Amino acid sequence: MSTSAATSSAVLVKPKVSRDDIIMRTCMGVVGIFLVVCVLLPLYTMLSKSVENKDGDFIGLANYVEYFSTPALFLSAFNSLYISIFATFLVLGTAFIYGYALTRTCMPFKWFFKLVAAIPLLTPSLLSGISLVYWFGRQGVARDLLLGESIYGPIGIIIGSSYWVFPHALMIVITALSITDARLYEAAIALRTSQIKTFFTVTLPGCKYGLISAGFVTFTLIFTDFGVPKVIGGNFNMLATDIYKQVIGQQNFQMGAVVSMILLIPAVIAFAVDRQVQKKQVALLSARAVPYEPKPNAKRDMAMLAFCSVVALIILAMIGMAQYAALIKFWPYNLELTLGNYDFDLANGGGWDSYFNSIRMSLYTAVIGTIIIFFGAYLLEKGRGFEVGRSAFHAVAMLPLAVPGMVLGLAYIFFFNSLYNPLNVIYGTMIILVIVTVTHFYTVSHLTAVTALKQMDPEFESVSASLKTPFHRTLIKVTVPVCVPAILDISMYLFLNAMTTVSAVVFLYSPDTTLASVAVLNMDDQGELPFAAAMAMMIAYTCGGARIAHMVLTRSIVMKTQAWRNR
Repeated sequence: MSTSAATSSAVLVKPKVSRDDIIMRTCMGVVGIFLVVCVLLPLYTMLSKSVENKDGDFIGLANYVEYFSTPALFLSAFNSLYISIFATFLVLGTAFIYGYALTRTCMPFKWFFKLVAAIPLLTPSLLSGISLVYWFGRQGVARDLLLGESIYGPIGIIIGSSYWVFPHALMIVITALSITDARLYEAAIALRTSQIKTFFTVTLPGCKYGLISAGFVTFTLIFTDFGVPKVIGGNFNMLATDIYKQVIGQQNFQMGAVVSMILLIPAVIAFAVDRQVQKKQVALLSARAVPYEPKPNAKRDMAMLAFCSVVALIILAMIGMAQYAALIKFWPYNLELTLGNYDFDLANGGGWDSYFNSIRMSLYTAVIGTIIIFFGAYLLEKGRGFEVGRSAFHAVAMLPLAVPGMVLGLAYIFFFNSLYNPLNVIYGTMIILVIVTVTHFYTVSHLTAVTALKQMDPEFESVSASLKTPFHRTLIKVTVPVCVPAILDISMYLFLNAMTTVSAVVFLYSPDTTLASVAVLNMDDQGELPFAAAMAMMIAYTCGGARIAHMVLTRSIVMKTQAWRNR
């Protein structure tokens, strides 16, 4: 009897699942299904395709054996690895010194160097390749600087890749260098430790996890990039361009799937190692920490100013040459300025419709993607119970970060273009372009939303639940207004990446949905470099304008928020 009574008592005190909990779990399931359909199922379909022949029969690892037994194809994997490793060390070293100058010195004009460093974020990776053609190509203005070497190949890929991934690494490095305790440096001075020893015992250990993370991010971006090697790679094969050649050039989808799986493996490994490194990172700042303020040092500051000036000059030279090429009548024979290269309807690679398609797609991606991602993060962070489901949801939400755009785009062909898939009606439409872009950039936006939601006091939801206020009212009235800056950041991140992405959409567009970034690629294929440069600059203008509008809007909202708090 006593055991039965205890069991009955335990049953009685077990909390009931509320109506809000059921709704939230159902909504999380819906978003989870969206991720499964848009990530897991396409990847599974591509994996299946890689072990089939052209008739759809299962042949095991025969395609992989053929790949690794073909010297030209296997060489592409080696090329991708060594180019990515070399460029990663180059970018990481440059970003560290540049970030050190911005955070640990009294160098003048820091605002200018921060602004210049962000320029590559506003342009497609194709732009750097186009600019290098005009600088160091067969008729380039500075081709003699290469001492007879060709820009079409490893040299061009390394320079072009380093240019466009530099700000990605710099942002992580600056964050790592900004987190420091001045007391550590005061102790080093008190112990009469030399500056070199202080650097190796205090500075580097304090930011090592940030450097490792920046290194893996840089490696993954370069290893999986398609734009730079496509424009400036020449006959130097890499995995990303091999996928394009196998699918577009030879219509060999099975081998394209094999190359995609091989491209996916290093990206997944880099992602997994990076996540493990981040888990080991401990808090470097305590409540008693003292913010570090650099002290003037004329020699050091001038040396950093010189270094940053060289890097900034290279960035400006890249974007400047692309702009100049967009305004020249006929390079290098007629250097008169003209706006004729902006008459895209005369080009074979794409017209003005491509540009406006990109605007539409980017806006759809920003609005729809922000709603889905923020709502999903809210359900994950503010939901109660259902730990297994929430953990599974978070794991799937992290997966897109490890999937290269080329791989995801090809996987969408196999999955959504199947006659047996009821969703094949969206293939070739604007809808699939929006879906693949949202999915491709889901993880970073998800982490941004989760970080913003973690900063909110969980008592908001507890009080709302005690007052029997529906969760959706708390979400709309409290959570969204507080998280507006983060929401705007997510929408801007999605918009900029939607405007500049090439790899994720290059397989999925139709004649009616050609995008500006794809038009740049097609114009380059047609030998219409002036039009390609002009279209790339239109993307840069648009992204720059959007970034300025975002800054003004965010500042206005923050000022209103601060005014409300100070009342």
